[in-house]
Parts: sequence; structure tokens; C-alpha cells
Amino acid sequence: MITFREDNHIGYVEFDDPDAKVNVLGANALARLTQIVSDLGTISNLKAVVFQSRKPGVFIAGADIREIQSINELEDARTKVRVGQDLFDAIEDLKIPTVAFIDGVALGGGCELALACLYRVATFNDKVKIGLPEVNLGVMPGFGGTYRLPRIIGLTESLKLILAGKPVDGRKALRIGLVDKLIPSAGAEAHLLEYIHRIVEKNVKKKRYRPPRSKGMIGVLERFRPLHGLIFKQSRQNVMALTKGRYPAPLKALETIQQNFYVKRPRALELEREAFAELAITDISKNLIHVFFLMEKYKKLKLPGGEDLSADIRHMSVLGAGVMGGGIAQLLASRGIWVRLKDINFEALAQGLRAAVKIFSEAVKKRRITKAEAERRMGQITPTLDYSGFGHTDMVIEAVVENMDIKKSVFQELDGVVGPHTILATNTSALSVTEMASVVKDPSRVVGFHFFNPVHRMPLVEIITTDRTSAATTATALGLAKRLGKTPVVVKDSSGFLVNRILLVYMAEAGRILEETGDPEHIDQVITDFGMPMGPFLLSDEVGLDVGLKVMRILQDSFGDRYRPVKIFDKLLEHKKLGKKTGTGFYRHNRRARSIDPVVIGMLDRSQVHSVADPVIQKRLIYLMINEAARCLEEGVVDEPHAVDVGMIFGTGFPPFRGGLLYYADKIGIGEVVDELIRFQDQYHSDRFAPCEYLKRLKEQQSTFYSTGGVS
Repeated sequence: MITFREDNHIGYVEFDDPDAKVNVLGANALARLTQIVSDLGTISNLKAVVFQSRKPGVFIAGADIREIQSINELEDARTKVRVGQDLFDAIEDLKIPTVAFIDGVALGGGCELALACLYRVATFNDKVKIGLPEVNLGVMPGFGGTYRLPRIIGLTESLKLILAGKPVDGRKALRIGLVDKLIPSAGAEAHLLEYIHRIVEKNVKKKRYRPPRSKGMIGVLERFRPLHGLIFKQSRQNVMALTKGRYPAPLKALETIQQNFYVKRPRALELEREAFAELAITDISKNLIHVFFLMEKYKKLKLPGGEDLSADIRHMSVLGAGVMGGGIAQLLASRGIWVRLKDINFEALAQGLRAAVKIFSEAVKKRRITKAEAERRMGQITPTLDYSGFGHTDMVIEAVVENMDIKKSVFQELDGVVGPHTILATNTSALSVTEMASVVKDPSRVVGFHFFNPVHRMPLVEIITTDRTSAATTATALGLAKRLGKTPVVVKDSSGFLVNRILLVYMAEAGRILEETGDPEHIDQVITDFGMPMGPFLLSDEVGLDVGLKVMRILQDSFGDRYRPVKIFDKLLEHKKLGKKTGTGFYRHNRRARSIDPVVIGMLDRSQVHSVADPVIQKRLIYLMINEAARCLEEGVVDEPHAVDVGMIFGTGFPPFRGGLLYYADKIGIGEVVDELIRFQDQYHSDRFAPCEYLKRLKEQQSTFYSTGGVS
């Protein structure tokens, strides 16, 4: 709902959609706002107009993404965008001062509305986030953002905001000239009125488009038009380095700004309109919007009926102070949780504390937190060599060595020292949570809480439940994941859980292809060309061959030969070529460069080497993952394909522009996947390619993974 009221010659256009948690600019909202803005010209004695939200923490979250998703024709896209452009032009052309008052999120169309106003006032509220994140949905600003933002804050800063799609907080917005003033949230109305009266009564004149002068070389480049080409060139290089050209939206936005920065508004908006329309109808945009809705669904994941069961977590303990344990402790402390970090010797504790300090130091360096805040949060981690204080902890996460006997021993010890309601969680990546729970008196309090490494960067957490895990334990784990800013996937306890089970079948097959081709670098290149962030062999080096091999053997014991490691893996392990941590693995790693280790090539049996076509390499790796994911659905490891896609995107970096592993399978066709797997089964005389019953059933029924319904 959008309403207008007048108070003492100041007009207030107020946004408050009663049916939604946030305000969005859908077709109905744009129509209503257009009428209000049109009527403003008929109101006499109006001295200024304020655009503001009645929803706490939100100005306007952007356009209606469902409406963007529904666009399939160029002309439809042009028409929809034209409505918003004309509206914001009308706001910009009003003869009285216009003020956007931002006390929360102002993204996409919300930011563009603010840009159309002459003044922008924000609060010190931590919820203030201002930006144009459209490229994350495969599109670009379409309501005048590419025209107005560069003219308000300059080329360099505007390109950073638009091409990266990352919003800024209020302080950064003030620093770069995106807002004119910051005021306290407490008493904001009075502070805002004071600011408006100063503008009106003192007849303050503000030039709409006069970006703040940058200092140094950037300032020189900004001021002299012949040098703008260097800014655009560097921006393009930055985009290509990040996206490898697989995401067209940032490049199209850059191209548009490079054209419309030098022309008048009508032509500039025409260029923007056409570029937006071209992007909106692409498959990549549809896929990225699908991923957006997946992410929104799983970020808010709750146990049905479990809202009142979740316990409040204030004190936690972490067992095992290695790099992983230190990372977990740092994350918990960063969210205001008091942490007891335990290990068996001072050296191990020191390692964990160093890991936590390093992460906090990086955050300070990047200005995400202050040094004082980092020191305060670090002070919430207390190291210990014994179980003192564990009786008062709300939840324990063990991150000790990946060995069942050791983990069971730890759980037995914990069972004797923690309180009766303390949740016992394991960070195991593959071992049976059920078996660990068997040694405690109350297995209902045991759950898997599997972080991915590095903990502070990887957004996914697998929450592993056993047949005995209580609803209250699961609900509390989900609540903790949300508090930590993680995206949770609930997984039934089974060997390898979800992500590692799917990923390790891909790693095992990559090893077989390596023995056939003798070229790990080329295999990595084929799979990064598909869109994965890195190939299987570089991934092995990053994780550590010993870590991956240990999980692979656990999976081999459970599922058989499709997880059987090839000989080259054992040879590397024998020669302690474990990857980055030892300096060499499949690659040689040093500060300046990375190259394939020729010793590894020498370990291969060259007499059997032959070429394998790139499409075959890609299909063998990706289709085997699809097959394993189908098995996970068949066995009830997860209950819907969405969980698989969330897990693979946020746990392995499966390319979001493809929509997710199973969404991609639906797009290329289940029949294609099944037929190719059968062909590989015949060609290689191996049942590892045999399509599972779930996959064959989908083909027979001419169905898809997502056909039973879902988020999009």
C-alpha cells in the first residue's frame, strides 16, 4: 500500500505493503505511485515531498522479482521498464525538493527511486543497505540507475556498485556521496524535519549531478573525459577476472554506462531499457532468479511446527582447536556467542586461536568491523585444556580428527560433563552420526552440524539428523545456522551425507579420466569451462588429498566401487604430495604461480594414455553427479531436489548461472542423461554408470526432478 499525507506543507509518500514483509515495486505499486506523483503537481503550497517507508528496517527492497521472472518477450520487458523510468523521471522533474528517507534496505528499484530524488537522507541504523544488486539476478538496473548513479557519485564508485551488485552501508554511502546526510534512528522524524526545514527556509540550492571529487589518480581519470576509457578498461578486466565472461549482465551494464554516460536522459534511458530487455529474457537470468528463490527459501528454513521448540543459544563449546575448530569458534564469537575452545595441549589451542585472530584481522583490514570490535569478540573465546565450564554450555560442536573411535570417546566424555539439555553436535564430514549417538544416554540431543571449509566464507551448513534426533534439537540447529548467517540443508544420516557423497563420485571419476588422458590440467580446464570455480585436481590440492581420500574410502566401504580411488591418488599420498599445505600435489604451489607437477605426470602409466573428447569429460563428471543426487532422493537422504541444488551451489560452487545440478538436469533433459549414462556403461563396461531406478523412472514418466512443484 502506498499512501500520501500532508503535514504543515510537507508531503509524505509512504510505502507499507500489509501483505508482505518488505515493500517492492511491482506493477500495481508503480501504477499507484505514478498516480500520486501526478497529483503532487496539483497541491498548492507544498514545499517538499518525502518518500519513506512505514516498515521497520526496509525502505524498498527492489522490483517484484516474480514479474521479472515472468518476462519472456523483448517488448514486454521494454514496456515494464518504461513504466518505472517514466515514473522516476516525473519524480526527478518535480519543481519542489524531493527527499528519500532511508532507514533500512534500499535495493534495486528502491535505490533507483532514491536516486531520482534531489536529496537522500539515511540513518545510522545497521540495517541500512543501499545498492543495485540486479546483476546477481542476471539483469541490470532498469529504472534509470545506470544513468543517475554515475552522475551522482562518479564513474568509478558507481561501476563498483553496479558491476559487483554489492550494497553499501550508510557510512560508506555518505562517504561516496550516495546519501547527503546521516541522522540517528532515535528521533529520526525530528532530525529529518529539521533537515527539510533548513533546505526549504534557507532555500538551499543543490546541484543534482555533481559527483564528489575523487583524490589521486582516480580523480584525474574522472575529471578528464579522454581518460575515461582507462576506467572502463580496468572495470572490464575486473569483471572478466571474476566471471570469466559467463555472466552477461555485468558486461552489458558496463557497456550501457559507457554509452549513456555521454548522452542526454531520453537516449540514456532508451539504451538502458534495451539492455535490460535483452538480459531479462535470457536463460541465465531465469536460472539466477531460480537460485535467488532457492536461497531465500533455505535461508528461512524452519522445522514445520518447530518454531516454539528452538532453544536460545548463548554459550557454546568447541572441541578440537585446529584450523577448523578455530574457524568455528571465530564464527560463533562474531555472532555474540560465548565460546569455550578445548583441546588436549597448548600448541593445539594456540593454533585454533591464531586461526580465529587471523579471520578477525582480515575483517578489520577490509573495514567490516573495527579493531575494538574484533578484540571484544575475540575476548569471547576462552581456551581450556579440560571440561571446566561445560556444564553450563547450551551446545557443543566437536571438530576433532575424523576417526570414529576418537569421536565416540569424545561423546562419551561429553555425556558425563554437560547438562541434561545440552545439544551435542558433530562437525564430521562423512562418519555416521547415529553411531556416535549410540554411546550417549540421550541420543535425541545429538545432531550433525557440518560446516564447509573455510568456515567463515562457505555459506552452507549440513544439519544431519538421525532417527533419534528430536524435533527440538533440529529446530535449535536450524535457528543457530540462521543466526550464523549460514544456509542450512537438513540431511538424513547416511555415509557422506549429501554434498560429499555427490562431490566424491565426481572426484573418483576425475581420477579415472586422468589415468586415461594423463592431463590433469586439461580436465580442470574442461570443468571450469563448464562453470565450476575450480577443477577436481586443483580442488583436491586446496582441500588436501589426504582429507578427500579418507572420505572417499568411507564412501567406498558404504557404496562400493564407484568411489574406488585410482592408483595415482595412493601414489601421491605415499609421496606426501597432499596439495597446497605441502607445497605440491597435482600442482606445484608457490606465491607467484601454479603449475602441474611433472613428477605426478611421471607417476602415470603413459602406455594406456589416449584422448577423451571434452564433451565426454564433462558429461562423465556431471552426469555421474546427477545420478548420485537422484540416488540421494531415492533413499530419502534429502526430501526434495531443491535441497540438492542448494547444497551443490553453496557447498561446492556448482555454477549458479546453470540454476543448480538437478535444475540443469531438467533443462538438458532426463532422457539425455539416462541415455548417455547407459552408453557410458556399455562403452566402459562398468556399472558405475548404471542409471539409478529413480532416474529411469523419471525418464519413463517423461517427468523431471522439479515437476512435482517447488519454489519456481
